[in-house]
Amino acid sequence: MAVRPPPCVIDCGTGYTKIGYAGNTEPQFIMPSCIAIRETASVGDQAQRRLMKGVDDLDFFIGDEAIDKPNYATKWPIRHGIVEDWDLMEKFMEQVIFKYLRAEPEDHSFLMTEPPLNTPENREYLAEIMFETFNVPGLYIAVQAVLALAASWTSRQVGERTLTGIVIDSGDGVTHAIPVAEGYVIGSCIKHIPIAEREIGIPPEQSLETAKAVKERYCYICPDIVKEFTKYDMDPGKWIKKYKGINAISKNEFQIDVGYERFLGPEIFFHPEFANPDFMQPISDVVDEVIQNCPIDVRRPLYKNIVLSGGSTMFRDFGRRLQRDLKRVVDARLKMSEELSGGRIKNCCPVVQSPLFRCEQVLYFIWKPRS
Repeated sequence: MAVRPPPCVIDCGTGYTKIGYAGNTEPQFIMPSCIAIRETASVGDQAQRRLMKGVDDLDFFIGDEAIDKPNYATKWPIRHGIVEDWDLMEKFMEQVIFKYLRAEPEDHSFLMTEPPLNTPENREYLAEIMFETFNVPGLYIAVQAVLALAASWTSRQVGERTLTGIVIDSGDGVTHAIPVAEGYVIGSCIKHIPIAEREIGIPPEQSLETAKAVKERYCYICPDIVKEFTKYDMDPGKWIKKYKGINAISKNEFQIDVGYERFLGPEIFFHPEFANPDFMQPISDVVDEVIQNCPIDVRRPLYKNIVLSGGSTMFRDFGRRLQRDLKRVVDARLKMSEELSGGRIKNCCPVVQSPLFRCEQVLYFIWKPRS
């Protein structure tokens, strides 16, 4: 009996794309979701690009190779989790399958992800590309939040495997609070948060990689912003870090001091007014509001299973800070209800415990053997 080739797993995000084979412990490649092309027509003119045929149409690069091509126009076909340029996305998928995975699409089934509230038109476009262009034998499009809940089962803190919970999915371009009940997304209660990785650092294009390196290496979530300022002022030599790098153009070495930015950058999740004066609701209040908008019979399971997913939730102590702030919000509401009822509901409304589980990579569970 012939052995069936393993399915291919592709998770396309706003900032990065993760690809690999089912059965492996981790993705084979993690690359930026960008493509570098030579534009003979006006920038962004899809109609003119469709007229390009021959060798010029094959002159493009994706991922890290695209970033290293200064003479090419670098495009990001995915914005806020949604594909905006399907012509570029088809080219991107072509190199992902043939150059990186080195797979014959006719021999492999594919598992791909989609953001919450993805439109049927986008889902249809993706299926059309995979079936008609690449002739794949099978395709499953899964919601990223459901996969994150499944991936949380690998955590040692999980006692019961369930697909009911709330997922805080914060990536490069968008953040969502997504309630899931028994594997089904409660779409009417999803909350969009206009804060993500790109709002933490908004540098010039040449400094983009430096900003990412500083953020991933030094940034963290602090429990009290005032005390953190005092700590830095009392002993700056201990807390201010120095980052050394090489300029991508001049190739000269440079050094920068990283001080208050270590905790002020990620703090925008809990004080969003720092980055967006039109949105002033902390992420803990957003999570509580989402759960309260859900049907009453699933609220307690949602409080009991909160999963953090995406690169922007990887800051040190993010889960601990969110758990503390969420507990304060819930306790304050219960205390007010107790006072209004004259103490009659004190014993029937216990304080909600909110354990949080971090999903290191959304699809790691899918890549584990026999998943």
